[in-house]
Amino acid sequence: MDDTLSPDDFLAALRDVGARKYHDKHRFHLLMNEGRLTAEQLKVWSLNRFYYQRSIPVKDCALMSRMPAPADRRRWRQRLLDQDGAGPDEEGGIEAWLRLVEACGGTRDEAWGEVGLLPGVRYAVDAYVSFVRERPWVEGVASSLTELFSPSLMSLRIVAFEQHYPWVAAEGLTYFRGRPKRATNDSDHAVAIVLKHCTTRAAQDRAIAALDFKCDLLWAQLDAIYWHCASP
Repeated sequence: MDDTLSPDDFLAALRDVGARKYHDKHRFHLLMNEGRLTAEQLKVWSLNRFYYQRSIPVKDCALMSRMPAPADRRRWRQRLLDQDGAGPDEEGGIEAWLRLVEACGGTRDEAWGEVGLLPGVRYAVDAYVSFVRERPWVEGVASSLTELFSPSLMSLRIVAFEQHYPWVAAEGLTYFRGRPKRATNDSDHAVAIVLKHCTTRAAQDRAIAALDFKCDLLWAQLDAIYWHCASP
């Protein structure tokens, strides 16, 4: 008996992972959205999260190098431009996040120098890059599907910062404002790849597990930050 999920059911199973495990439900994000974080806590978060931001292009290069289809590589390459920037006049997500670090009281030198980087954050981010390098490339694509769930979190974050943290300069929110559109475009491409290549139940289950794993890593990063600076 063929128990392969239909495309609709497969996508529903992927979305269910986010509904249960995406880090928008983490206590640290709840505190952030309620305006209950201090300036120092936001600084710690922004600096630690930068390690993830700077590692995204490394992950994407590793993934792209293993993609067999030139068309997919060309489209995935846009992620590198979005994050690294296309040149001096076209800054990317890394530069936008550095502006957030500065707006939260940190410095670029602290961000690039990994000042205050928590071991748990380093471990989680490095584990994600290793996963994408070592697992089948389609699973790496599936792990990126946390982007299905990020637009709503970005929208909530903008409102929270404007309402509760008015001392954070407006240009520090540039990353959040641009991310929903890019995340939607990127996730549309990733969904198409996963639906095309995961045509057996075993492959579908591996894709779901990859997304589950990515959610765990995002959660682990926030656990490390929460227990360092926000735990009672």
